Amino acid sequence: MFVIPLSDTLPAELRPLEPWQAEEFLAHMDRGRENVGQFIGFADRSTDLESARATLQRYADRAAADTGRIFGIWLDGTLVGGVMYANFDAAAGNCEIGVWAEPAGEGLGLISAGVRHLLEHALVTRGMQRADWYSSTLNARSRAVAQRVGMRLDGVLRSYYPYGGVRHDKEVWSILADEWRAGDQRPGR
Repeated sequence: MFVIPLSDTLPAELRPLEPWQAEEFLAHMDRGRENVGQFIGFADRSTDLESARATLQRYADRAAADTGRIFGIWLDGTLVGGVMYANFDAAAGNCEIGVWAEPAGEGLGLISAGVRHLLEHALVTRGMQRADWYSSTLNARSRAVAQRVGMRLDGVLRSYYPYGGVRHDKEVWSILADEWRAGDQRPGR
């Protein structure tokens, strides 16, 4: 297993999130369900130990197939959020990054730091061409992360999907490999 420090000033780290951690993941979902569940569907689907394990197993299966992966963010030993490749298509050279956090993980720069590591891995290590970011136009925190890591708004898909009894407009953000390599958002810079 690997651990990536996310802050010089906080005891925060990025690690793979795996099915054996379902109990910890469920406790995290329970603490942040109201916050996370506003925009992230697996908060509604992970309501007991079995369903939490199933959520993590789906990502373990996707990691084995090289089509997705989920990572947790721990602050002082407590799971407070995460980042993921919601989709990872190495053959096409495209991926989609997603994030979530309970209130204890917000406003500390940890989500942005985690996203930077995923972008570096996808666009530099794996040689992908494009990383996408999709979010509801109502999700200002998500939009701020996309902007913070140097993504550009490609457009808005109006009334694109139903969630929580509301039709949401979906923002489409992206960053290309050349933009990422030329930018100053890369880890260690």
